[in-house]
Amino acid sequence: MRLIVGLGNPGPEYQWTPHNLGFLAVDELANRGGIRVERPEGKALAGRGKLGGEEIVLAKPLTMMNLSGIAVRELLGKYELQPKDLLVLYDDVALAWGTIRVRERGSAGGHNGMKSVIGALGTEEFSRVRLGVQPDHPVGDLAVYVLRPMKKAQLEEAATMIEEAADAVELMVREGVAAAMNRFNRRNPAGEDEAGA
Repeated sequence: MRLIVGLGNPGPEYQWTPHNLGFLAVDELANRGGIRVERPEGKALAGRGKLGGEEIVLAKPLTMMNLSGIAVRELLGKYELQPKDLLVLYDDVALAWGTIRVRERGSAGGHNGMKSVIGALGTEEFSRVRLGVQPDHPVGDLAVYVLRPMKKAQLEEAATMIEEAADAVELMVREGVAAAMNRFNRRNPAGEDEAGA
């Protein structure tokens, strides 16, 4: 069994912000697998089903982004899973807008939700899919930027990115992280943090 968690903030005011791309990617996976992510479990909404022939749990923490690790730790405990069974989807301002990156492990790279997950689990050894939301112009406050609703053009690009992220997750579940990294980790423009989480 795999636990697949999308990071984001609960509440309609956050739904269409860059910071909620993890939630939106889980929604896409739920649609593909016919899974309802509606059951309160610990501090998250969760749903069980199958993806790529494998048993999975999809989850969206209800803790607010900066406390995501509490929900992830509780879910791993409930299903008697290890960090190696965890896959996290989240937005990343260090990655060019519209691109995704698959990683087997890594640091939080300044992402507060990931800092919380790594802190709660005491390890960086879990796979993740990063969804790039790097602004294409100088931004004074990145926190404000990622919490502002996306414009129409951004939403269209985000939809494509979310589909790619879901494709990557399906491949990870079926064939492993290496296969997904080979297929989805394309070279991207300079300025991206390649060494990041």
